[in-house]
Amino acid sequence: MEDSLPLNPDTMDQGSISSGIAVVACMAMALSYVLVLYAPTFILRLPPPLSLETYMIRRFACASISTAASLVACVFLLPMKRSWNASSIFRVYGIRHDHLWQAVVFPLLLTSLLYSGCFVSKLLFLLTARKQEESNGEGDSLTSGFSHGFLERISSLTSNVLAWRNYVVAPLTEELVFRACMIPLLLCGGFSKYTIVFLSPIFFSLAHVNHLLELYYDQRISFSRAVMSVGLQLGYTVIFGYYASFLFIRTGHLAAPIAAHVFCNVMGLPLISSTRGKGKEHNRINGGMHQ
Repeated sequence: MEDSLPLNPDTMDQGSISSGIAVVACMAMALSYVLVLYAPTFILRLPPPLSLETYMIRRFACASISTAASLVACVFLLPMKRSWNASSIFRVYGIRHDHLWQAVVFPLLLTSLLYSGCFVSKLLFLLTARKQEESNGEGDSLTSGFSHGFLERISSLTSNVLAWRNYVVAPLTEELVFRACMIPLLLCGGFSKYTIVFLSPIFFSLAHVNHLLELYYDQRISFSRAVMSVGLQLGYTVIFGYYASFLFIRTGHLAAPIAAHVFCNVMGLPLISSTRGKGKEHNRINGGMHQ
């Protein structure tokens, strides 16, 4: 795509922010994104939530406040040659309408290659199961059952607070903070595009370290198991951070990393071993792929 960088050299003084200020600002945004989640308990002294829905809604509000604060902070931190206007602000954040479908479709196609083995495995299972159904004289029962189960799952997700976290709130707020805010800051700090691709995921991983304390203190999981679990998650988030940063820089569209983020949350970790047995595989297909 032409002029894909979120920062336009004609409107931005690249390198006019010191690299130290850019890094400190990114670290502050990453830490605030995590720490604000605990504000209702430790600062506002609100009583413990009575339900999962209340707990998650509080976190949604905290993440939204932190994201808005980061967006406003960038307005004052990023130097401009001309006065700010709405179109230039949105462009810096990668919120654009030109080439939008390419910025969504191409990253999704590229990301889906990682799950090609899973897709082929499920397709082969469906073809095999359909042949067995036809040989038993049951016709289209498998197809209709799969379609019905898929529609029921989509309907249930709309009222599932965890689905809203995984597929809406987390991808949107995390990409706004860790891509739309941090990458322009690092670019203005004089870092090269290649350095940013490998540097920005470090800040992204900081936002997931709190899971270690939650697993150890709240869920009473042994420290070694908590370290292993969070270590795997950090490794995955760092790798995804490389990829999401590349998509943002390459396309200049925030929609690209958001689409990839949602897709990966839906799919979960790539399947590395096959599940034998018709019943288990049938449950995996109808039960969805996000773990």
